[in-house]
Amino acid sequence: MNRRHALRHIALISGGLALIPSCDFSKEDILAAYKNLKITASQKQLLGMVSDTIIPAGEIKGALEIEVPDFILVMVNDCFTKENQDKFSAGLSAFPDYVKETTGKKYEDLSTKEKEALILETAKLEGDESEEGQRKAAVAYFVNSTKRFTIQGYMASEYIQTEIVPYSLIPGEYNGAVLITDLQKPRING
Repeated sequence: MNRRHALRHIALISGGLALIPSCDFSKEDILAAYKNLKITASQKQLLGMVSDTIIPAGEIKGALEIEVPDFILVMVNDCFTKENQDKFSAGLSAFPDYVKETTGKKYEDLSTKEKEALILETAKLEGDESEEGQRKAAVAYFVNSTKRFTIQGYMASEYIQTEIVPYSLIPGEYNGAVLITDLQKPRING
């Protein structure tokens, strides 16, 4: 083996070994797409499971298939005040612990009926001035905001507007001889 190649390999290996202690693999990476929110990939996955509980897939696509969690995070990042963003993030962070305390299981281990009951119960939580009360208020704020933005993002999605609801960019022709009772209602349930 050539001495130059050996020295180059030794230098590369020692440089790599010097960088290893600076690599911290213990923390989860924060998603860079949202500059005002500090959201991790596991939190985004939890948000997806909550939105999928609110609007599950059936005969038509569910909230998770239409990528509603991305819509929710963009709305919170762009439209909420700093105070509300902090409250949403605190609720999102506290939600797994709240689920564990309430049910004794992780959210993903719950059955569909248990998830639905938990979401309905959590939406009605009220907090007080104590630390526990503030945590409950943040969790309720997170669930209510997620519910509202899930419905808004789902109904405004391209899939719903083009394939489910009879969407027309330009209104149809005027026909004054048709009674209102004869008009067909749009099919929003597929």
